[in-house]
Amino acid sequence: MTEPITIRFGGYQGPQSVHTRGGRALGEYLHEELGDAVNFIFDENIVERGQKAADLLTMVESGELDGCYFSSSYLAGRVPELGVFDQHFVVPDRASAYAILDGELGRELARCVAAGTGYCVMDFWDNGFRHISTADRVITSPQDCKGLTIRTLANEDHKALFRTLGFEPHAIDVRDLPAAVADGTVDAQENPLTNIYNFRLHDTHRHISLTGHLLGVALALFNRQHVEAWPDYIREGVARAMRKATLAQRQFAEEDDAICTAKLRAEGVEVRDLTLQERNVFIEAVAPQIARLRANFDPKLVALFDKSLRQQN
Repeated sequence: MTEPITIRFGGYQGPQSVHTRGGRALGEYLHEELGDAVNFIFDENIVERGQKAADLLTMVESGELDGCYFSSSYLAGRVPELGVFDQHFVVPDRASAYAILDGELGRELARCVAAGTGYCVMDFWDNGFRHISTADRVITSPQDCKGLTIRTLANEDHKALFRTLGFEPHAIDVRDLPAAVADGTVDAQENPLTNIYNFRLHDTHRHISLTGHLLGVALALFNRQHVEAWPDYIREGVARAMRKATLAQRQFAEEDDAICTAKLRAEGVEVRDLTLQERNVFIEAVAPQIARLRANFDPKLVALFDKSLRQQN
């Protein structure tokens, strides 16, 4: 009897996270597709053991883990093409984002990741529309941002954009984010509603502006050598299971936005939608920075992005 292939998958969020639920769904679909041929082990939250979330990237690339989910923005320094996802205030809705990710552009970006790293991109998960929270004011214009420190992802393009709005950005690992918000290390932070609620950031930050400035992308990353060493039937079965898990994870993310909005408002948090006029002011403010960002990309990559966006809208 052939020994099962063990697949170790890692995460960094709590049990109610849409990512954790996506990881669990992956385990269920792997069993559905491959039965006892695979032994799936999901380390749901390495942060609970004192590790940084970003340690997952090293653990997967070194082979300690087979796979994980992680924000594409953290890899943009090594794979510049991933920066095409970091165009703030450009993607209007999830349907548009999924059309981009699931089409030719997504396949091209997966090739770029494989060429420049030890990873294999198995799919693209929904990392949530990002919004801005603060302790003492609601953000409705770039003027409101001036002089505030904001926690951002460890991505230079993100930092440059928030400086354009008047913020002073600080990159802080997810492990240290709740403390940085609670003790006032940062005045503001930006995250999907699911993170704001599940990390209890709203206990201190009582004002949330639904800027929807970026739909984050979480790459489902696997160690490329491990994947290439799997028998064909295992690799194909994992790919089918991952596609099912991705569709489930995206559904969790969409549903969770409405759930978290209701919970936040029920706890007395000010959750403020931007008017079309207010959003347009932000779009105009960041336009020069977005133009500089796009100028660094291969024109063919930009053309693919824009084509996918036009086809959806």
